[in-house]
Amino acid sequence: MDINRYIEHTNLKPTLTDKDIDALVVEAKAYDFVGVCVPPFWVKKAAREIGDAPIQLVTVIGFPLGYQMTEAKIAEVEKALNDGANELDVVMNISAFKAGMPWAKIELAKCAKRIHDEGAMMKVILETAYLSEEEIIQATKMAVDAGTDFVKTSTGFAPEGAKVNHIKLMREHAPSNVGVKASGGIRTLADARAMIDAGADRIGASAGVAIMKEWNESR
Repeated sequence: MDINRYIEHTNLKPTLTDKDIDALVVEAKAYDFVGVCVPPFWVKKAAREIGDAPIQLVTVIGFPLGYQMTEAKIAEVEKALNDGANELDVVMNISAFKAGMPWAKIELAKCAKRIHDEGAMMKVILETAYLSEEEIIQATKMAVDAGTDFVKTSTGFAPEGAKVNHIKLMREHAPSNVGVKASGGIRTLADARAMIDAGADRIGASAGVAIMKEWNESR
């Protein structure tokens, strides 16, 4: 298992600077991570630093609460695509979902169309910390029906991040052509392996370098 190819090296801290973005990309190149995840403000710079390296540039939409208006999310999508992002992690409208409104799915479908029209990928952040197991199943199926490429556990800003049992639920109820991304609280090699064993195809982690050091020492 080349664990580096599961890892999206992430920095979404509110205090990060241009130097943090530089370091994130340098580390991603050094460890051959599959991607880097940065806030929308830093996408253009990250794109320049990545250059032609085979690293996916990931950013977030509707972050971190997901209850922006759809028009605002679409505007964010368009800006991120224009700035060079090729994977967009869209926070589901949990408020609309909890209210039983169809708009949560309609909004994701609108985002998926715009993202796919540009040849980019969409991940839907369910924010599983706020959902029951039954709601996780429902939200996974809804995101799949809306056209997502991945379902993702967490923003990292909720009280809890990824859990093994939630990854298993998402994997069980998503078709094989839809990936599962675990994020939030994954800090060790054991954490990462547990998520992968449960069915995760991607690991979003700010501790990517520490995980790789553990992995290299264990080989």
